[in-house]
Amino acid sequence: MKVIRTPEDRFKKLTNYPFSPNYLDVDGIRMHYVDEGPKDGGVILMMHGEPSWSYLYRHMIPVCVAAGHRVIAPDLIGFGKSDKLIDVSDYSYQKHMDWMQSFIDQLELDDITLVCQDWGSLIGLRLAAENESRFSTIVLGNGMLPTGDEGRIPKAFKIWQNFARYSPWFPIARIVESGAFKGFSKEERRAYDAPFPSSKYKAGARAFPRLVPTTPKDPANAANKEAWKILEKWEKPFLTLFSNGDPIMRGLDKIFLQRVPGCTGMPHKTLVGGHFLQEDSGAVFAQAVNDLIAN
Repeated sequence: MKVIRTPEDRFKKLTNYPFSPNYLDVDGIRMHYVDEGPKDGGVILMMHGEPSWSYLYRHMIPVCVAAGHRVIAPDLIGFGKSDKLIDVSDYSYQKHMDWMQSFIDQLELDDITLVCQDWGSLIGLRLAAENESRFSTIVLGNGMLPTGDEGRIPKAFKIWQNFARYSPWFPIARIVESGAFKGFSKEERRAYDAPFPSSKYKAGARAFPRLVPTTPKDPANAANKEAWKILEKWEKPFLTLFSNGDPIMRGLDKIFLQRVPGCTGMPHKTLVGGHFLQEDSGAVFAQAVNDLIAN
């Protein structure tokens, strides 16, 4: 695997992102993460999806830190300030799982509140299920844990898969902006584009859509089914905070409400926003996480 690293000057003076960088090694690859708040505080693990990075949580991190929590927001390999592999075939669902398992092992994280969205949920929900004793709470926004047995694939997702795979033009910031209700400033677009100076840095972002399990023959089918068996017995708090404007994920919260015991009696909400609800309703999202932990 050939590994490349985004030059640090790409990240200078990003708007509303004052967080100090932290790094650790996973399988010989450097992984970046935000680590804010008291080190002895309860851990909130915020996991981003495709094609974003920890910058997505910039409006939420300060709100949760102000409530006394330790917030950890990693950049998945191939994203943000983390190293990138230049070959799309070097990425797999299982590799992302292994990298995140190494991450929580090295930081010795316990009593974790998971906050996840998009691919942050495909990885995060599996991580929680496979490390059940280390996770105390789950907050899911616009996410899913597919096995490939679900049947019909939404047309919007098929279009997205083909675009990521074949389009010579893959404008990261514009993609994220198109998944939010709000328009981005020039500086916000610069921040989302910062990790990707050229096309060779985008292999991880191009890989994710095709790694989503869509058939029962997918390599992740068995592991995700096992994770669902754990989630179907999950009685610890499980809160859904989906948005009203996600063309792919909207309505999928009902699956969790039906199948996960920990959803019973939780203050589930529908937030205003598109796919990237952290951009549209970040402060409300963060306060809901704080309220859940406090109660």
